[in-house]
Amino acid sequence: MPGPAPLHGGPDAQGAPEHDLSTNANACGPCPLAVRALERADARRYPDPAYTRLRALLGQWHGVAASRIFVAASGSEFIQRLTAAVALQGTAARDGGAPPAVWLPRHAYGDYARAAQAHGLPLAAAPTQAALLWACEPSSPLGQPQTDLPALAAALAPQQTLALDEAYAPLRLQGAPSLDEAALQRAWRLITPNKALGLTGVRAAYAIAPLHADAALLARVQALAPSWPLGAHGQALLQAWASPAAAAWLHACRATLRQWRARQLDGLAQAGWQALPSQTSFFTARPPLAAHEMPALLAALRAQGFKLRDCASFGLPGHVRMAVAPPPVQEALLRTLAKL
Repeated sequence: MPGPAPLHGGPDAQGAPEHDLSTNANACGPCPLAVRALERADARRYPDPAYTRLRALLGQWHGVAASRIFVAASGSEFIQRLTAAVALQGTAARDGGAPPAVWLPRHAYGDYARAAQAHGLPLAAAPTQAALLWACEPSSPLGQPQTDLPALAAALAPQQTLALDEAYAPLRLQGAPSLDEAALQRAWRLITPNKALGLTGVRAAYAIAPLHADAALLARVQALAPSWPLGAHGQALLQAWASPAAAAWLHACRATLRQWRARQLDGLAQAGWQALPSQTSFFTARPPLAAHEMPALLAALRAQGFKLRDCASFGLPGHVRMAVAPPPVQEALLRTLAKL
């Protein structure tokens, strides 16, 4: 029998909420340039299965060789794929020994652990015990720097794989990355632009392999990819993403989101909510009630058209993650909270 469905934000069994603050999508979106690209996408034909032009474009955008670009159906698909590759690498090397372990941040996206479990890999208590180390910066659900990331990169052993999830980096409203360029070259970088572009329904991502990645691991990651991981629309989204026009639009969005975030935090504080520090266009907050009352609050809000992300699955019971919303949505949320 299948297990329980993984917990995510966004639409649920009740459909799409009128006001969805449960995902980390850019509230200024969708990006007009990306929308036009999707409208022009030719879905009558298969994409090039090697994504030759797309990988060249993304490589040029990041200043890396196209051979280091691995396209993916989504961030979650690549999490599963890289985990599988490390698991197979360990199978080939251990000859009856213990399976390779996976290390996770304290609060992390659930798919890292789900992928490890699916491939029978234990979770490591310390980074030095792991073959695969996951990092995410800015982090989710907190939107904060991962303070141990520079140490992880510096101490990385030749047989270890460091994967840095950069899903929320484009929505960083303050602060700077923890890793310098030299350290970034040692990690797999997973990039999922659909959140930043406000188009989360288009599943498309890519990873940048480390500069000196193990050749056998690279081959396994490539061999594990499905044929045509991206359809025409996913390819169009990534092509639009790697453009000066999209970058300029996103830069303007960040200025707007900073203003909206300050307004939203002030309104919630007046309503008795306590928000944790965040560098991004989403944050974690605790309402003025006990943790066991959270499900009832979230259900009542959902009935009124608002969805927030329960952080219990992240190891933060009694907290919610919410995205920054436009002022009219903020005002409607505060009016609803005042009535509950």
